[in-house]
Amino acid sequence: MYLDPDVSHSVKILVVGHFAVGKTTCIASISEIEPLQTEEEITEASVGFDDLSNTPGKTTTTVAMDFGRLTLNEHLVLYLFGTPGQERFKEVWEDLARGALGALVLVDPLRLEESFAVLDLVERFGLTYAIGVNHFDGTTTYPLEEVREALNLPADTPVVDCDVRDQQSAAQALITLVKHLMSLLG
Repeated sequence: MYLDPDVSHSVKILVVGHFAVGKTTCIASISEIEPLQTEEEITEASVGFDDLSNTPGKTTTTVAMDFGRLTLNEHLVLYLFGTPGQERFKEVWEDLARGALGALVLVDPLRLEESFAVLDLVERFGLTYAIGVNHFDGTTTYPLEEVREALNLPADTPVVDCDVRDQQSAAQALITLVKHLMSLLG
């Protein structure tokens, strides 16, 4: 699917989060093009590095990036870059963060402590961000203000519930980020 020639503005957005939070799934569910995915099989080399205890069915992981595109209107297109979730790939983050306007930070409400390293990187790179609390099957839903407090977020940081497997839900989380960016630019 080719980009409409009337599109006059493009924005680079990162989709970030800790290991196995749903970044690849998010981009796959909302991209209007076939997403680029650099998924590789998880091997014994990840033992001691990647905690699979909360995701026993996970067999692959992103090793470079995910990429997708979403046209918001006739003049604006978002280029979505998903980062690897493991600390050992933070150099990839640095490269992907260059030129990004903002980040959608996905968090798992049952593993919030894993989000602090991600938030540190997002803030270190000076990215404006919104939080998408990704809900998996059977997870407890916590009030968003409790999530905000647990993550020690500023009051103006948007926090929304989402299910990245659902196109509309994932898109709504992304739209929340775009509205937040527009409010700061406008």
